[in-house]
Amino acid sequence: MSKVYVIHENSEWTEHLTKRLEELEVPYEEWFLDQGVVDLTEEPPEGVFYSRISASSHTRDHRYAPELTEAVLAWLERHGRTVINGSSALHLELSKVNQYMALNKAGVRTPKTLAAVGKQQIVEAAEKLNVSSFITKHNRAGKGLGVQLFHTIEGLKDYLEGPEFEEPVDGITLVQEYIKAPEPYITRCEFIDGKFVYAVQVDTSEGFELCPADACTIDDLFCPVGEQPEEQSKFRILENFDQPIIEKYEQFLADNGIQIAGIEFIYDQNGEIFTYDVNTNTNYNSDAEAKADKYGMLEMARFLKRELETLKNTVSI
Repeated sequence: MSKVYVIHENSEWTEHLTKRLEELEVPYEEWFLDQGVVDLTEEPPEGVFYSRISASSHTRDHRYAPELTEAVLAWLERHGRTVINGSSALHLELSKVNQYMALNKAGVRTPKTLAAVGKQQIVEAAEKLNVSSFITKHNRAGKGLGVQLFHTIEGLKDYLEGPEFEEPVDGITLVQEYIKAPEPYITRCEFIDGKFVYAVQVDTSEGFELCPADACTIDDLFCPVGEQPEEQSKFRILENFDQPIIEKYEQFLADNGIQIAGIEFIYDQNGEIFTYDVNTNTNYNSDAEAKADKYGMLEMARFLKRELETLKNTVSI
């Protein structure tokens, strides 16, 4: 029997989806890909395969989950299986450089960014950027890990030689102009089946780690906690959000074979939009969704159910 296969390496980020699949009576199976064997001589089972592998997998001791997933997705796609967020999506998930190049190709503006390998080269990149304030971030990260804000080159040098410096898992550090917003928040747009679902405003006054998943409350300081008072809620779904950038985002997703994603942008002092992150392993905040009566994982489960029904109808013809 065909079913939905959920490919992931973090159960805490996936249980919200599987509960919705059960609610809709969608048959599913989880493929936990922190390690394993891919038999390339066999054909994969029939079904709909949805990849939720994250760029931050190495922070959970799943260092090679993306590489294993890449092999699995190549195997699935070779045999013509229905894959949601396949190889092209993973390609962008694992590299902000790749994200920015694809966004720019789609006519989406990103912050000025230089990529560097080596501490001295990071300093050289910052000097070449020649801006008053800049940030460093990992090329492969997720959750805002490794993001640091600097106002001087000397501050950067102290960080690079100090105990807090984090070596990126792929060796690439991005040096990026700091976009100063008139108010301390960013906006994240959620897409399912390549179409806009809602936008959520995220308070950034306490830091850069912006994972909206409820599971992040376990050990991520700046993620939301349950049952927050209204005035303390970091995540707020925006009503009647209507920005021309949405059309460009949807075209970008279509061009890159991405069906499910969260795309983050920030306004500068002049109201210009700068897009800086694409999350193909997107998560949602339950408090914000309950207040707005909009549920990302439910919409995702409905989408996967439709894909499975389409596959069954095609096979039966």
